[in-house]
Amino acid sequence: MSNENEVQNYSKEERKNLILKEINLHTRVSFETLSSKLFVSEDTIRRDINELESESLLIKVKGGAMTKAYHHMSANQTYAREAKQIIAQKTLSLLRNGMVLLIDGGTTIREFIRLIPNDLNLTIFTVSVLSAVELLDKPNVKVIMIGGSISSFTEMCVSGEVYHQLENIKVDLLILGTNALDIEGGVSDTDWETVQVKKAMLKAAEKTAIIAITEKVDIALKMKIANLSEVNYIVTEVEPNDKKMQLYKKAFPKLVLI
Repeated sequence: MSNENEVQNYSKEERKNLILKEINLHTRVSFETLSSKLFVSEDTIRRDINELESESLLIKVKGGAMTKAYHHMSANQTYAREAKQIIAQKTLSLLRNGMVLLIDGGTTIREFIRLIPNDLNLTIFTVSVLSAVELLDKPNVKVIMIGGSISSFTEMCVSGEVYHQLENIKVDLLILGTNALDIEGGVSDTDWETVQVKKAMLKAAEKTAIIAITEKVDIALKMKIANLSEVNYIVTEVEPNDKKMQLYKKAFPKLVLI
C-alpha cells in the first residue's frame, strides 16, 4: 500500500487513472472520498473529473462522478463485465417460480436482470429506476417501483416514502449489490442516503444475497449497512472453495457461498 507521500507524488495522468479505477470499481465515488484517498484537494479532484468528463470517460454528477456503464444504454462499457455475468448466472440458482424479490441497482444487478428466464414468474420490487426499466423486458415479471425522490448521486429512490413502502412489504429474497465487503466491516458504502435505504431493504427481506466481484472483497468503507451475520448468501465470480472466500465461511459458518 502506498504511503501518503507516494500518493501525493502521483502525476496527473496517474491520478486520473486511479480516479477511473475507483469509479469503475464502485460505480460512483464522491469528490470527498477521492480527495481523501489520493491526498489532494477536492478542487484538484473536480478539475481531474472535469477533464475525464470532457474525454467522455465518466459522468459527472452532484457530489462526485459515476461510470458511464451505470446508464441504461452503456452495458458494453461495464467494468469487469465477464465476472459480473458469472455472478448473474450463479444468482439465478436462488430463484424459484412465484418468488417475490427486492433488488437495488448497479451493473451487476443489470447483468442478473438480463439473464432472468422469460418463462419465470416473479414479482420484483426495486428502488432503482434503471432496474425497473430493464425489468420491463421480462414478460412474466411483475415490476413494482418503490418510489420517492431520486438521488442524483445514486439514481435510487431515497426519500421518506421509500422507507414507508419498505416497512409494508416482506419479500422472499433481497438481491443487493455492494461497494465493499469485509469480515469485520460487513457490507458498507460511503453515501449516507444509500446506506439508510439499503438498511431498510434488509429489514424487508426474509433472506439476503449480497452480490459482488472479488475486487470489492476485503474492503470496508465509512458507513456500515449490515454485519455479515445478517446475510444468507454471498455470490462472487470465484468458486466457493476460493481461499479468500473460505475465510468468510470460517468466520460465518451459516453463510452460503455461491
